[in-house]
Amino acid sequence: MIKVDNLNYSYTKDKNYALKNVSFQVEQGEVFGFLGPSGAGKSTTQGILTGLLPIQEGSGQVAGYDLRKFDRKVFNRIGVSFEQSNVYGKLTALENLEFYRKLFDVETMDPEELLKLVGLDHVKNKKAGTFSKGMKHRLTFARSMINKPSLWFLDEPTTGLDPAIAGSIKDIVKEKNKEGTTVFLTTHNMFIADELCDRVGFIVDGQLKVIDSPRNLKLQYGKKVVQVEYLKGEKLETALIDLSNEEERLLLNEIVKDGHIEMMHTKEATLEEIFIRLTGRGLV
Repeated sequence: MIKVDNLNYSYTKDKNYALKNVSFQVEQGEVFGFLGPSGAGKSTTQGILTGLLPIQEGSGQVAGYDLRKFDRKVFNRIGVSFEQSNVYGKLTALENLEFYRKLFDVETMDPEELLKLVGLDHVKNKKAGTFSKGMKHRLTFARSMINKPSLWFLDEPTTGLDPAIAGSIKDIVKEKNKEGTTVFLTTHNMFIADELCDRVGFIVDGQLKVIDSPRNLKLQYGKKVVQVEYLKGEKLETALIDLSNEEERLLLNEIVKDGHIEMMHTKEATLEEIFIRLTGRGLV
């Protein structure tokens, strides 16, 4: 669905690149996470992929269309949910979606069904300008689905949302992906990426550092550690045991044999910890 080679982009049109030789591809039906801190190049890459920014150097294809010869027909196949909501404040929620659906040459979803899906059906006749930031974000998210996109660009889809609503948004993404929608997710939230993505790419300072599945990254760069809480006499003890260390494995065996374990669980490395280890950068 997406293939780009050696993308370079400079906002100042000199050698001060916001993107530097970025190459990757996204297969049909996968959820691909593009992860990095603010200013890393995530939005610039998405801008090029969605036609908002021109290709300066490099090449690419999106949904079968050459990025150098961008055809407006590609917009029938893609959906974009921006981090910064850009709905029409003087129109109601329903009017926003009714207007937007008229821009497409393909079958669209029922606006009222979409509003119900994101929990805005009860305010469908209220002007979007009166909405909270989170409600505007949900309306933008709903709008991005209206043309039944085969390729769906999501930029921080759960930002500013309470946990319950964020959970609903993630469930919608999972369901649409099961139906065959390819998802390109840009985020700095590693927990969401870990939950949703088949593969992730780490980008820092405009350079793509690594691409792999969250599981493979954890296996390759994380330690296999078990945390055990157990009773030693009447005292509760806690041990962090590295399973790659033979002596510590023997200690775990002794604890298990004693049979006084209160709690035991793995302490796998998080994607954020691996990101920092590989890039030397945090996500802020």
